[in-house]
Amino acid sequence: MTRMADADPARVARPYRLLFVCTANICRSPMAEAFANVYGRERGWAIEARSAGVNAFADNRAAPRSIKAMAEVGVDIGAHRSRPIDEESTLWADYVLVMELRHATRIRELWPQQEGKVMMLGNFGGVMEIDDPYGSWFMGRYRRSRDEIQRCTNTFIDRLPVRRVDGSASDSHPQEQA
Repeated sequence: MTRMADADPARVARPYRLLFVCTANICRSPMAEAFANVYGRERGWAIEARSAGVNAFADNRAAPRSIKAMAEVGVDIGAHRSRPIDEESTLWADYVLVMELRHATRIRELWPQQEGKVMMLGNFGGVMEIDDPYGSWFMGRYRRSRDEIQRCTNTFIDRLPVRRVDGSASDSHPQEQA
């Protein structure tokens, strides 16, 4: 497998740009961002993920229990800092994957021209919405959210036509509209 550092820059495909959105950008969307980046890197696929929140304050750390839940599966989100969603991030993204219907509604209200990019992440794992564990003292809620987010994120990426970091492409996979 060709690594990005070894690939000819002229042949490297532009990565899929995935924006994951939750409420405060301190639990669910940072988990999804990390999983998408790790999954893409492990497979040599061209994926670039970011996250934001519809009601986020800038520069807050990820929730401690989210950091712990991710560390349990070997993923470090300790350096994450929250950011509010803005038009620039929706323009940057190829897909905007939200955790709840209200997140999709808010984005569509603010930037109706981006409606075609907005999808419910949970639909790629057999659920409508991904529950917010924030505020729970019970680590099991964070683990459930983490596992659901990982399953949904990986399934979404698996359905994209693969853009490998070496510039090659696979056959197209059907995409589910959410």
